[in-house]
Amino acid sequence: MTLTYRLHKLFNEQNRFSFPFKEKENEIPRNGIYVIFEKGEKFNDIDRIVRVGTHTGENQLRSRLKQHFVKENKNRSIFRKNIGRCFLNKDNSHYLDLWELDITSKADKDKNLKLLDINFEKQLEKRISDYIQTNLSFCVFQVDTREQRLFWESKIVSTLAKSNELKPSKNWLGNYSTKDKIKQSGLWQVNELYNEELTETEFEQLKRLIT
Repeated sequence: MTLTYRLHKLFNEQNRFSFPFKEKENEIPRNGIYVIFEKGEKFNDIDRIVRVGTHTGENQLRSRLKQHFVKENKNRSIFRKNIGRCFLNKDNSHYLDLWELDITSKADKDKNLKLLDINFEKQLEKRISDYIQTNLSFCVFQVDTREQRLFWESKIVSTLAKSNELKPSKNWLGNYSTKDKIKQSGLWQVNELYNEELTETEFEQLKRLIT
């Protein structure tokens, strides 16, 4: 059994959350890593992991998940931005280039706001929320320090991305991505894809950490 399969099995066995997770929020640690699954995406007989992520600030795991699932602002969630890119690309929308513009800082706002169709963006953000809330579920595990969170996130993501075993379904929305790395890896991410993979020893450590 490959490491990729055992990693999937490990996460498939964990307690799973889906939207709305407000009632279960106390079960989500304040610091940790999240692992996302998507409806229709399978790896052999189990659910395929489509994204692994974490947070850098202290006690921010819950708020990070809300930035993906609830808060309709793609400038705070690269995950939402990537899903939006896929919708726009799938629709052959002329808005694709404008979707890249950020209005978070004052300088960006002054420069870019006048170019944007805010009503169109609001509708697209709603569409992204509907997609995420309907199709995605996740499990979490506690990792207290920033350094350890970034270590485990990178190791897990690289193991998945470099395995060549994971194939997205032909209907996967990510196939419309403008980012080659998303299409090739089957993961909703472009960073940490090709760093060092988990060793057998580290996988055993990870198992102990999670269980």
